[in-house]
Amino acid sequence: MSETRRKLTTIFSADVQDYTRLMQANEEATLDTLKQYRDSMKLLIEAHDGRVINTWGDGLIAEFSSVVEAVRAAVDVQNDLAGHNAKRPNESRMLFRIGINLGDVIVEGDDIYGDGVNVAARLQASASAGGIVISSTVYEQVRNKMTVGFEYLGQLSLKNIEGGISSYSVRIGEDAVMPVRLTSPEQVQPQGYHRVGSAHTEISSMKDPSHRKRFGILGAIAAGIAAINVLSWEGDFWAAWPILGIAVFAALIWIRTTTRIDRFIAMLTLIGLVLASINVLSWEGTLWAPWPLIALAVVGGIRWFTHERGSARG
Repeated sequence: MSETRRKLTTIFSADVQDYTRLMQANEEATLDTLKQYRDSMKLLIEAHDGRVINTWGDGLIAEFSSVVEAVRAAVDVQNDLAGHNAKRPNESRMLFRIGINLGDVIVEGDDIYGDGVNVAARLQASASAGGIVISSTVYEQVRNKMTVGFEYLGQLSLKNIEGGISSYSVRIGEDAVMPVRLTSPEQVQPQGYHRVGSAHTEISSMKDPSHRKRFGILGAIAAGIAAINVLSWEGDFWAAWPILGIAVFAALIWIRTTTRIDRFIAMLTLIGLVLASINVLSWEGTLWAPWPLIALAVVGGIRWFTHERGSARG
């Protein structure tokens, strides 16, 4: 028998809004779209160090060790799927609802059970189409670590959850152009899911300071290495190698957090740049880099073509 134990984890629950209507309209196209969207979701979840635990019907459950990465993954998923849906007719768009909860769960093999999972599922059911709802336990962990806004929804009455759950919706897309972060639940008279009531709010348009700090530190280290090389010059620019390593590390941080481009293609591009740099820095008269670059370009082209075709089908 599998060993049963407990742990604290972040649960990510998602399902499709109006799935029954979509199935009634066109079963095969809906199932094909669901598979494509789930594949995209899985890639984004894994990119944020999450793990898909289970899928059933139109639902998906995943878990994350990091609360911040779970919410970032949810935002990335909704932005990514919004891009896919923009290319579809209104009647065939597939909109997911996402709920996120931080809670204690029972672990049995690869599965998790308990109230922590149930709360995430109930929050998901409370989300609007294309939206994200998080519990207060999640909000307390992410409110000062992300540039998205949050709207306090009050004490949601959730089925089979005694006392309800203090919940927040995450403002994404156009709503997040100027994030609104509510200072406390007590300042809000909940007005529903789609607009902020006359609450006292705090406006923040700063970019994530943690990333600025990391890139600043990496830039300072690279500059210091270059300065040491110049000041101790003996005819060899050896600093290029550690600077290349620092640049790759910084690029990996950016790729992991960006939502603007396909991460797989970004990784292929980074690998190509590294190979070209190695060829130049270790130059011995042979230009060998174009061969692996051609292979990377082919793989990237296949990815781009299948990704675009997959988004347009249905």
